[in-house]
Amino acid sequence: MQKIKKGDDVVVITGRDRGRRGTVLNILDNGRVLVEGVNIVKKHQKPNPNAGVQGGIIEMEMSLEQSNIMLFNPITEKGDRVGIKTLEDGRKVRFFKSNNEVVDV
Repeated sequence: MQKIKKGDDVVVITGRDRGRRGTVLNILDNGRVLVEGVNIVKKHQKPNPNAGVQGGIIEMEMSLEQSNIMLFNPITEKGDRVGIKTLEDGRKVRFFKSNNEVVDV
């Protein structure tokens, strides 16, 4: 079970976008995470008339290392560490380490 999942609300803890919040759009195979509205870069793109792609400078989101983000805890209004525990009925759930609140319901 992963500690960060698609659709989670996260906070960036290091780098130039430190403190910014966003939603996880995608988790890549190499352990990197794509977060909405965070780590925006400018890419110089060549035009490709066959594919209908117009050239120019475009802004796009680049991936972040998973260790540079924390799951956002709405109760404490901060980023929080996440653990995994098994409930009595056998389900595995994620919980916030600061207040033991379950993330997955």
